[in-house]
Amino acid sequence: MDFHRVLALSPHPDDAELGAGGTIARFIDEGTEVYYINFSGCEISVPVGMPKDTLRKECTASLKTLGVSAEKTTQLDYAVRTFPEHRQEILDRLIGLKKDIKPDLVLVPSSHDMHQDHMTIYWEALRTFKKDSSIWGYEHPWNNLTFSTDLFVKLEEGHIQRKIRCLGLYESQNNRSYMDEKNIIAVVHGRGAQLDVLYAEAFEVVRSIY
Repeated sequence: MDFHRVLALSPHPDDAELGAGGTIARFIDEGTEVYYINFSGCEISVPVGMPKDTLRKECTASLKTLGVSAEKTTQLDYAVRTFPEHRQEILDRLIGLKKDIKPDLVLVPSSHDMHQDHMTIYWEALRTFKKDSSIWGYEHPWNNLTFSTDLFVKLEEGHIQRKIRCLGLYESQNNRSYMDEKNIIAVVHGRGAQLDVLYAEAFEVVRSIY
């Protein structure tokens, strides 16, 4: 799986880091170009008293810690829980990204993710990239009724520590249970145990093209 360009699609700030942060860190360490697009500033999710652009700034800091360059990062402006209303516009943006980046691999929310914004990104990504790119669905246990562990990525301690540090920069979201370091570690430990290694992230293989 010699991927040269990976595109991580994150419906909201922190989604791709939560589902695939360790894998993104490994790709970067191996010299793979990683592009990242966040579709929303999630202003309504910012706690009262904090600036409305807090999550955007936290996302920028998080990606810098993970190793994704600013030049390969895009942040868009769709309001939370309105993505289905903008399906065609999102599709058009993804088609533009396909032409510009030509990714070998696209990381998306899994097909079992129940969040309406996540599902919109999943379906529009599938429509866009199904003939040209491998597509892996990342895991959000709190959103998935079920999950297909088709593929595992083995991770080292350094990858996990970068994932933890980058997610720790989302201070506005530290009240969310899935942001607790113990819960983050529990998921990657559990997936690692399935391989008899310390850490791993699991993915649903939506499309595989070699």
